[in-house]
Amino acid sequence: MPTIVAVDMPIGLPEHSPPKGRLAESAVRPLLGNRKSSVFRIPSRTAVYAGADSMPTDDRERYFLACNIARKTSEDGKAFAKQGFYIFPKIVEIDQFLRSNQDMAKRVFEIHPEVAFWRINADHELDEPKKKKSRPYEPGLALRRRLLVSDGFPEEVVNRTPLKAEAGIDDWLDALACAAIARRIHAGTAEPFPNPPPRDAFGLAMAIWA
Repeated sequence: MPTIVAVDMPIGLPEHSPPKGRLAESAVRPLLGNRKSSVFRIPSRTAVYAGADSMPTDDRERYFLACNIARKTSEDGKAFAKQGFYIFPKIVEIDQFLRSNQDMAKRVFEIHPEVAFWRINADHELDEPKKKKSRPYEPGLALRRRLLVSDGFPEEVVNRTPLKAEAGIDDWLDALACAAIARRIHAGTAEPFPNPPPRDAFGLAMAIWA
């Protein structure tokens, strides 16, 4: 069993969403400059679960239902970005797992790839995106490769083609960046945003680590 698990997935859900989403999201967005939009707003637990439920079966109807609940359970009356809606089932999956396995909750940490690269880049925002117009952007990918190599990853690993056909080069580099933060967590040199992390109603820490 791994000592540290770093996942690019929100952990811990508020009963009522603060303005602009969880404090974890609000804490890291200012660090990322033009990359801040990559940090999605995650709404309340009831909104996330409603969006992940199989009823109603129509995605559009379920999305509007979740948005309505999110507005009612947020301090600023806002909903969430539609990109976040598509990961709601995975958020519910990890939420249920960690609530049922409190020992694992002590070793599973929330990471965000762009925040991880910010940390690897000596706490500076990256000046190149990894994608443009939804396509891989080589200058941005090359920058991320250089940062990973400088952080100790072998070039042959960084330049490897992803094993799964559905995973892109950017996904592979993001995974390595998350591994870099897992290594820092294990060494005791990573920090949570915010610090100290608030906890949800089930005791799960709500923080992005870097």
